[in-house]
Amino acid sequence: MNVALGGTFDPVHDGHRALFERAFELGDVTVGLTSDELAPNTRHDERHVRSFAKRRADLSAELERLAESQNRSWDIRELAEPTGIATEPQFDVLVVSPETETGGKRINEIRRDRGLDPLELEVVPHVLADDGDIISSTRIVNGEIDEHGTLTPERDGREKPT
Repeated sequence: MNVALGGTFDPVHDGHRALFERAFELGDVTVGLTSDELAPNTRHDERHVRSFAKRRADLSAELERLAESQNRSWDIRELAEPTGIATEPQFDVLVVSPETETGGKRINEIRRDRGLDPLELEVVPHVLADDGDIISSTRIVNGEIDEHGTLTPERDGREKPT
């Protein structure tokens, strides 16, 4: 199967890893990574997002490790619009989180309008931090937790570039 998923992935954390692991269990994976222009528009908060090149490098390292363990192929493509690659005909499955499931349903509406079969939506549950709240990039950037969900009260968060 050809599996798609997308996001900003800044920084990559255990919640993302759960998405990637499920995607590789299902098939060969293509990850849409938000462009520098799109990334700030996908955030519900105002925070610095690292460059596409830096996010791509970190994402590549994660995908390489997981793909090798599952004997799968993978690719990263730049997303210029939120529906991105998932409206293309070659995909069978879209891996989403509970908060992006609605976007997956919207993608399937677009696919139907274009005469394409809908994608199977594979919803991967959130991964929880030590405090029982979800692991998120925003919480990591703000210094609340690390990429594994461990509380980090000694951290101040990510500095914005000067």
